[in-house]
Amino acid sequence: MPDPGPSPLQSSLPAAAAAFGTYGHGRGVEAVGCVRPEQLAVPAPAGPPAPAAAPNPALERILRGPGGLGTAGLHPARTEVRPSEPSTPSAPPAPAEPAAGRPIPGLYHHPVPEPDPVRVEEVSRRIKAWADEVDLYPPEWEDQFDGFSVGRYMVACHPDAPTLDHLMLATRLMVAENVVDDCYCEDHGGSPVGLGGRLLLAHTALDPLHTTAEYQPQWSQSLHSDAPRRAYRSAMEHLLQGASPSQADRFRHDMARLHMGYLAEAAWAETGYVPQVWEYLAMRQFNNFRPCPTITDTVGGYELPADLHAQPAMQRVIALAGNATTIVNDLYSYTKELASPGRHLNLPVVIAEREGVSVKEAYLKAVEVHNDLMHAFEAAAADLAIACPAPNVARFLRGVAAWVDGNHYWHMTNTYRYSLPDFW
Repeated sequence: MPDPGPSPLQSSLPAAAAAFGTYGHGRGVEAVGCVRPEQLAVPAPAGPPAPAAAPNPALERILRGPGGLGTAGLHPARTEVRPSEPSTPSAPPAPAEPAAGRPIPGLYHHPVPEPDPVRVEEVSRRIKAWADEVDLYPPEWEDQFDGFSVGRYMVACHPDAPTLDHLMLATRLMVAENVVDDCYCEDHGGSPVGLGGRLLLAHTALDPLHTTAEYQPQWSQSLHSDAPRRAYRSAMEHLLQGASPSQADRFRHDMARLHMGYLAEAAWAETGYVPQVWEYLAMRQFNNFRPCPTITDTVGGYELPADLHAQPAMQRVIALAGNATTIVNDLYSYTKELASPGRHLNLPVVIAEREGVSVKEAYLKAVEVHNDLMHAFEAAAADLAIACPAPNVARFLRGVAAWVDGNHYWHMTNTYRYSLPDFW
């Protein structure tokens, strides 16, 4: 495939670096100076003029992380082995074999290092034990659970997780979200009929019901009545042990967005409606991966304060990241969905029908849509990094970028689930 060239995420943050020692020590928006970006001009350094910066210098800084005294904890490199981690062997493990799979030709993406095999193995072991604990699936689904390779997925997406316990917060939630999708919406008993009621009741496992003493026990008992609710309940209980109240409520909000997207897609399925391309993209902004990168700070063991997370510029970055990663799913799962019963809406299918082009032309245009979203995401992240040069903002942006890249890596390498169409 064409070489995408250096990523703006890898080539653009020195311009903000000088400001990191000046700004960002408070917790509020005013404390880090993010309300009026024009106040955040980086002072010119003393001495001769510096050479012109590379394009988008802000994003190189995001990926490298802040430097100087007191910033070691902000780097994704793991500097210690906690009691919950497997002991480090005396001899370094052999390098991981490169994963199978090939990228979609022309798809704009950035390679990631092979995930730490020790972490992958342990996360995989723990998540399977948790699945047994909550009675997640019948024995005949075990090969599909293993083929999902969720350990490799989450280790690739969260390189700055300080411990396995932090990684497991994301891993349980990822599995729980997929169980809800499979069992309520998709091919393991799902149906658009009655979906709203099922999702509402499952959502109370994330956002608890506050009712009268007479009815509270019935609700509590209902949380154990099916695999989706058992998974949501348990995964959320674990998240609450590692997240602040603000982080937990942020996650609940994004899960409500996800469920609203499920309902829109289900409504179209019930009526046989094929949306316009822009309508489909609007639905995919809600029915997408957003709940995963939005908790990157929780999994990283720190907190991006609520007032910074809620800034419109940050919300745009997160939305674009979710949109781009979801179109990756549309593209890699295209042949899988074509082979499944019924009609599955995805971006190539919608483009082909609504714009009257061949399936190949539609698929290739969907690749272009993804690339445009990726470039918009990277530009928005670079602008925000310069406008708000706070260490926790830089680390959060870095974590979202790592999630975007790790998500592509998992889709590309999961040949158990995905294969590419023969369009090249």
